[in-house]
Amino acid sequence: MAPVPNRYMIPPIMEALDPAAEWLRLSERYRQMSDNELLALARHNSELTDVAQQTLANEISQRRLSLQPEEPPPPPNPEPPSDSDFAGDRALVEICTVWSLSDALQVQTLLDRAGIPFFMGAEKGTSVDAVTSNFVNGVSVKIMQIGIPWARQAMQNYTPANEPRPKQEEELNELPVRCPKCHSTEVLFERLINQSVGATDKALPKFEWTCDACGHQWEDDGIIEE
Repeated sequence: MAPVPNRYMIPPIMEALDPAAEWLRLSERYRQMSDNELLALARHNSELTDVAQQTLANEISQRRLSLQPEEPPPPPNPEPPSDSDFAGDRALVEICTVWSLSDALQVQTLLDRAGIPFFMGAEKGTSVDAVTSNFVNGVSVKIMQIGIPWARQAMQNYTPANEPRPKQEEELNELPVRCPKCHSTEVLFERLINQSVGATDKALPKFEWTCDACGHQWEDDGIIEE
């Protein structure tokens, strides 16, 4: 706020003047002042004489002015947040592993459309072209923690075409045929025996095996029993 002009301040010597004459003189002066000037002077009320204070209060009352308190100074600018405040949001988390170039391109398209930055492989490539890792071994795709809610929505449309088979299925496919007598794996497949005897017969064919270790021969349905 601008300082009050000195012409409105009342020197202490006025205390010695006739109060009635001083009242009239101040009343005339205050009537010539604007509302803003009166209110500004009122904020320095303690610097006025007693007669001036009374005269000023009377003029403000007649004009029905309201003395508003001065606005407090604006608070100091808060310190900008440090990088440590966002460390958790920026932490990288894995959202999936891609096993082929086509699947990697599909993930890149989905995340790009959602505006989510991503990092592929140990080299943290920001595009499929920047990835040097072998997709056959699986390439991790990571994003910042803060983007997880949007990534979940975007990845709902992800349909991988080259996911590896479950480990259990692979193990079952790799189980060797064993001889039921000596349990040797040196087994030879001889022939497939068709047991159908009629047009309506639905019997499954049999597998004929010979153990090369002990010479035992047997038939089964081709189902490996541990």
